[in-house]
Amino acid sequence: EALGVMRIEKGHVAGNEINGTTTAADLGLGRMMSQKKDYIGRVLSQRPGLVDPDRPSLVGLRPVDPIARLRAGAHMLALRAAPTTENDEGHVTSVAFSPTLGHWIGLALVKRGPARLGERMRAYDPVRAGDTEVELVSPVFLDQQGARPHG
Repeated sequence: EALGVMRIEKGHVAGNEINGTTTAADLGLGRMMSQKKDYIGRVLSQRPGLVDPDRPSLVGLRPVDPIARLRAGAHMLALRAAPTTENDEGHVTSVAFSPTLGHWIGLALVKRGPARLGERMRAYDPVRAGDTEVELVSPVFLDQQGARPHG
């Protein structure tokens, strides 16, 4: 479980985010896709549906109330939006309680995600009666510059 927490704290994607519907660009890995050289999947990656700016992209989630719990699978909704399919803007893929930060954190795929950092939304989970106000943040919660491994 400690590895799972550290994975989410660093914003590393795993099976929950790599589910067959996401692209490298959706997960913030678009710079790994060469603009100069050919590679397997290049033509497919440029299809209109896969470069649509409204595609769900990876973001981090921080609950506005530090004691609020996040739950994987919750639907992402605008603050005052009714919980309907038409208003669904994404979903929470992974969550963990971060002992380092002292609160729950999560990763989610949200429409136009990186462009919406700082925005507040609802993580709505009707199955477990959850409705948590969250802030969209960078998916990297700790050591964004990567300095810690280098002492």
